[in-house]
Amino acid sequence: MGVAIRVIPCLDVDAGRVVKGVNFEGLRDAGDPVELAKRYNEAGADELTFLDVTASSGERETTFDIVARTAEQVFIPLTVGGGVRGVDDVDRLLRAGADKASINTAAIRDPDVIDAIAQRFGNQVLVLSVDAKRTGNTPSGFEITTHGGRRLTGIDAVEWAREGARRGAGEILLNSMDADGTREGFDVEMIRAVRAAVDVPLIASGGAGKPADFPPAIAAGADAVLAASVFHFGPDHAIAEVKDAIRAAGYEVR
Repeated sequence: MGVAIRVIPCLDVDAGRVVKGVNFEGLRDAGDPVELAKRYNEAGADELTFLDVTASSGERETTFDIVARTAEQVFIPLTVGGGVRGVDDVDRLLRAGADKASINTAAIRDPDVIDAIAQRFGNQVLVLSVDAKRTGNTPSGFEITTHGGRRLTGIDAVEWAREGARRGAGEILLNSMDADGTREGFDVEMIRAVRAAVDVPLIASGGAGKPADFPPAIAAGADAVLAASVFHFGPDHAIAEVKDAIRAAGYEVR
């Protein structure tokens, strides 16, 4: 693989705190987002992703404030998602210090928003977040969900990733809603299916519980691996251990 693998901690933010649950339920507090971001920056994370898991208008100001304070503390790329509805939101996030914006529900409602953001800011700024679940409702067997995996859309996840990349998404963040928070390993079949459909970088998310879980996701086609629980509730050296496991499997890592 020509490009070095990226290891990305994900901070799910709710009302100004980092939270984590299983399948987006049973959320528990994992700490202050700015402090965690700083810790991960120092521990060797390649990027950081912030996702506002409630994404209500009432929390929007909090998120911008957190982004600005985090950008002052870390020196690695910062992606922010949750409640990103269009060009204006992306513009404001970038001004607050984010490097990339992740879009999900708004793109499902109006796919043209992908084109608009990519044309305004460039593909490198836009990450399409794909929250997918295994169902029997679509040709690929993977279906797009919204609202933390609770609402099915009838949209085929593989085809949606393909369309998103065609419209201008610079990366695909592929979240397995079945595996999320279970710490039982990534959904490698889902990763493989989406990898075959898109040429843009693919970030695998959902299910990581130990360093040995990461190399199979890369073997399936992930260019980057994203996790939360394994970093938030694991040892301080978890990022180093994950990178060691990736190297030991024969992949170049940053």
